[in-house]
Amino acid sequence: MSVLKVGIVQHSCSNDKFDNITHTLVAIGDAVDAGAELVILQELHCSPYFCQVEEVSQFEWADTIPGETVNIYAEAARNYEVVLITSLFEKRAAGIYHNTAVVFEKDGSIAGKYRKMHIPDDPAYYEKFYFTPGDLGFEPIDTSVGRLGVLLCWDQWYPEAARLMALAGAELLIYPTAIGYETSDDEAEQQRQLDAWRSIQRGHAVANGLPVVCVNRTGFEADWSGQTKGIHFWGRSFVAGPQGEILFEAPQGDACVEVVEIDKDRTEAVRRIWPFFRDRRIDAYQGLMQRYLD
Repeated sequence: MSVLKVGIVQHSCSNDKFDNITHTLVAIGDAVDAGAELVILQELHCSPYFCQVEEVSQFEWADTIPGETVNIYAEAARNYEVVLITSLFEKRAAGIYHNTAVVFEKDGSIAGKYRKMHIPDDPAYYEKFYFTPGDLGFEPIDTSVGRLGVLLCWDQWYPEAARLMALAGAELLIYPTAIGYETSDDEAEQQRQLDAWRSIQRGHAVANGLPVVCVNRTGFEADWSGQTKGIHFWGRSFVAGPQGEILFEAPQGDACVEVVEIDKDRTEAVRRIWPFFRDRRIDAYQGLMQRYLD
């Protein structure tokens, strides 16, 4: 059995970048002390979720790659000898910004990057104002702990993204996330959204015979503009096995550092009994390249 120990870091974020970074560094150490070989941070963990409002001053949260913040996390990966997945607001050039996952190898080098491909534009989630769509494609990142299919938040609703990562040889699907209840929604709608979020990602696990790791932020973050009532990020980070079975689920409202054991060999076993890749009709899927079949 090939077991990978995966550390999950779920927490709330403040308006103080230094405090947020300090918190994640402590949590990385806690996960490594508990045996983690791979540690995954949530989406945009250095900042509050600034996308609730379209405001040009919020671009100041961005970092260059390489840059000071990247150097901090590179040093953490090197000091702890752990593979580390971060999620940074990348300033690529004047006027070009991305939502970027940076993966660090155990020696602190950058193993690879993934730039978020699907960018939402919904009330309280005005990401199109800030993020240029990714241009690195759906390419897994090779590391010493395996080939990692790293995606980001809104990507998790798209089976095409998960499938392409799987077809390119990803051994895990990983989703750093920032999702919660926009607090004007009623309780029934909030529950439907949570159920849908868990279901779609468990479906990616089943359809591709791969473990899925979702790491979400938690806590309430106010909308300083007053346009909405703010977001309650629901936490509930979870790990699903290749048949969609829940291996771990974090609490809804609390910070959490957890190490979860994933048996990577189960992918082979599951794909032998559920040979979805064998039975795909690749000759009949041309319509997937169309926006809509009129």
